[in-house]
Amino acid sequence: MSKKVVIIGAGVAGLSAGIYAAMNGFDTEILEMHTIAGGQCTAWERKNYRFDYCLHWLVGTSKGAFHDIWKETNVLNDETVIIDHEIHSRIFDQDRNEFIIYSNIDRWEKYLIEMAPEDEERIQKMCRDMRKSALLQPFALPPELRNPLDYIRLLPVMWPIFKLVRKFGRKSCKEYFDTLQFKNQKLTRFLNALYGERNFSALAFIFMLGFFNQKNAGYIKGGSFPLAQRMLEKYKKLGGKITFKKTVEKITVEQNTVKGVQLTDGSLVQADYVISAADGFHTIYKMLGGKYVSKKVDHAYKNWELFTPIVQVSFGIDKVIQADSPILVNIAKGMHIGMTELENGYSVMNYAYDDTMAPAGKTSIVMRFDSPWKMWEKLEGEHYENEKEQIARDAKIYLEQEFPGIGAFIEVVDVATPKTGVKYTGVKDGAYEGFMPTKENMMDALDMQLPGLKNFYMAGQWLFPGGGLPPSAQTGKWAVQLICKKEKKSFVSDR
Repeated sequence: MSKKVVIIGAGVAGLSAGIYAAMNGFDTEILEMHTIAGGQCTAWERKNYRFDYCLHWLVGTSKGAFHDIWKETNVLNDETVIIDHEIHSRIFDQDRNEFIIYSNIDRWEKYLIEMAPEDEERIQKMCRDMRKSALLQPFALPPELRNPLDYIRLLPVMWPIFKLVRKFGRKSCKEYFDTLQFKNQKLTRFLNALYGERNFSALAFIFMLGFFNQKNAGYIKGGSFPLAQRMLEKYKKLGGKITFKKTVEKITVEQNTVKGVQLTDGSLVQADYVISAADGFHTIYKMLGGKYVSKKVDHAYKNWELFTPIVQVSFGIDKVIQADSPILVNIAKGMHIGMTELENGYSVMNYAYDDTMAPAGKTSIVMRFDSPWKMWEKLEGEHYENEKEQIARDAKIYLEQEFPGIGAFIEVVDVATPKTGVKYTGVKDGAYEGFMPTKENMMDALDMQLPGLKNFYMAGQWLFPGGGLPPSAQTGKWAVQLICKKEKKSFVSDR
């Protein structure tokens, strides 16, 4: 009989784990608390407008280890349409001064030098650092299955990357910009406002445009919801079972070996292996009772900074609103939406370039802004609903500033708060991408296995600072590779 693998959570990590487990002949079941698959990779419809919560780009749309995973899991197939934007984003300050980030590094370099000719050498240095990130090659195997030759083979190709990592791996963006010593005030002001005022990793910034520059981080037409559905279809086609509206309360363990899970309704699901693709904190400290915690894991959850949760205000516009940039960012100081002071401004995603996101002749637009979890944690009932209504009113005012006259064409307004994400995915403190990549943790990752616990694996974005879909899907694959190794089975990925 086939060994049974139970997977907690049907986000991208859980679906990936399910697909690879089913490919390799295991009896698999995914348990999902929500009514749909996708986790954070999701969207919803209001009056035929689709409002996307996740996808703006996807690393691995053209090549590499992530690309292989997207092909194997049906995220990318012959029908998938990829859109590569020339402009990454347009940014405005309180005086409506404009700053553009181009997806092509050569073009961005030329633009920056035209803006700040006095900083030409410094800009060229920064862009050279960014171009080196093109050499980055994600490993196909988990650390436990790599041998010294895997590292030796990459050494000649990735040597410039190693030099960057050694030099800037423990620096923040602010420290990196200070090292470059830009003279132009506009350039310095925008770079610091976007990245330097947070404890954001210099390496994360340097690598930012590398994948875009290679046209390996395109937008997948249709967005998040159909992406997750394609993975689900692949999983079911392979014979996998998925059960919705089932929340795991406890992972059952005997003699330090997992035996299955207990659901909130009291029922038990037996398993030979358990993969948790659910929220990391809840898995380790609630489902497992905090009994299997390494010093590194404990330090991470106590000390590593989390992504500030977001509020998303989605608009259905009864008109085509053209834009030459998919993302607009307003970094003006002193703005408020509802009770939130916008320390980092707000972003506006205009999906006019994707005709699947709105009915013909109409446009879906999404506004987002950071809003600390402490403001939402205890907000309930009438106070919560009143705050959502105030957010909708304020957001309309700012949208009107970005697109004068648009207010007359607003058909739908939908407000999703940090509590929305917690309700449907269980994510800790609304941190939609887990740990923020900072100078303290950018060089670190958490282990997929917990000390002293057998037949259990972690998967998902909580293993890597920065989170995101690619490492989530990759850890789902890695978990099954490790199980196959333990079962002395040859891992396959082409069914």
